[in-house]
Amino acid sequence: MFGVPVVVPNSSPVIRRAGSKAVISDYGSSESGIANEESFLFPLEVNEMKGASVAIMPSPVFLWRFKVLLFLLWGICCCKISWDSVMRMSANLRDLFLYEAFLYYNPLLLVTLTVWLWGINLWVFSQSSVNYAKVFDLAQNHLTHREIWKCATWMTIVVPTSMTAYLYLYSHGEVTLAASQPVFLYCIVLMLLISPFDIFYLSSRYYLLRTFWRIILPIQAITFSDFFLADIMTSMSKVFSDLERSVCRMVNRQVATIAWFEADSICGSHSIAIPLVLVFPYLCRLFQCLRQYKDTKEKTCLFNALKYSTAVPVIFLSALKYHVFPEQWVNFYRPLWLISSVLNSLYSFYWDITRDWDLSILSRVFKFKNPSLITSCLYGRIWIYYWVIGSNLVLRCTWTYKLSAHLRHNYITVFTIMALEIVRRFQWIFFRVENEWNKMTSKQNIELSTDLPKEEDPLLSSANHSVHTHTR
Repeated sequence: MFGVPVVVPNSSPVIRRAGSKAVISDYGSSESGIANEESFLFPLEVNEMKGASVAIMPSPVFLWRFKVLLFLLWGICCCKISWDSVMRMSANLRDLFLYEAFLYYNPLLLVTLTVWLWGINLWVFSQSSVNYAKVFDLAQNHLTHREIWKCATWMTIVVPTSMTAYLYLYSHGEVTLAASQPVFLYCIVLMLLISPFDIFYLSSRYYLLRTFWRIILPIQAITFSDFFLADIMTSMSKVFSDLERSVCRMVNRQVATIAWFEADSICGSHSIAIPLVLVFPYLCRLFQCLRQYKDTKEKTCLFNALKYSTAVPVIFLSALKYHVFPEQWVNFYRPLWLISSVLNSLYSFYWDITRDWDLSILSRVFKFKNPSLITSCLYGRIWIYYWVIGSNLVLRCTWTYKLSAHLRHNYITVFTIMALEIVRRFQWIFFRVENEWNKMTSKQNIELSTDLPKEEDPLLSSANHSVHTHTR
């Protein structure tokens, strides 16, 4: 205890720790004390140093918890700074101030939500028998759900940080620096998306860009990836509309100025570009269906094209409110808009259930025939099917709210409904991809069964052989 050396008998074994293992050493057989010191003390010191170095290394669980803690602290700081910045503004300008901030950043925030949900979809598919890489014809080095979540994490950090800087600088009078924040962020996103250098998942980025190009110009044969991404684009049509308004303001140098709100004819809610951008994804999907009918001659493609065409009256009848007299809107155009909205919602809901998901309510849901990914995971949980079908119907109807320009005054309500629509779409993905995988596997099974020889074929061949032998 006080530095007195402890004498260990030569004949007694001593238990020492080598790394993490207990080792029994009997050094009574050593020839001298010096040999004992070299064979025992030196290895003991080395092993203690190794043990110390291993103990210093933090565990992966600790690192993960530390990152989560930093992420939460960062989120709290951003919320605190943003709240204080908003409270600095005068009460009569605060609403316009927040409206402008949401206009710039809600497209990227919703894209971030989309990436997070897509990672969840891939994670669920990786745990099941659905080969999503084969469904989408992906390369072997395609992004996994972990890599998707890594991208979403960085987007979650960068976009709110830029928004916080915008609010802080604008509320403190640094208008020029505030105006540069969304412009700088959009430029970085565009450069990363089209960069030809082998950084930030080059092959996956170019796969996405090629798919976008095929959607815009459906010249060649349409693949499932083209249909799939175009359907997601229809749910994000309001995102594209806000993106167009944001870019319009950046080009016209109206960023971080309250006076822009009066210029509705350029980038405001009265602009003719808004209904054109809203309807663009639906037109792309409509042309895809027509192209598929040209290739396959299936009448189902025409009914699907009709479904997307029902969104066109909803969008343009709503936009007419700003270009006709109020009496005309109330007495004539608004009833037409209501009828077209109900027709679009119910038709889209019917198509989701019966065509995209291939869910027969009387068989697949309640009797669990043809078990597959979803029915296997949710077997015996009927309430989930009620939730999926009911929520899909409700959110199909509320989606009309975002397609209608005359209803988009409360930006917080619109943002919430847009987020719920994206959640509905990625809830839809589970059933849609599973249905496509079931079609692929059933087609492969049919082809294999036709290629295999029948059982009676060997018997017939042997009988023919015996007949020929007998005749000879």
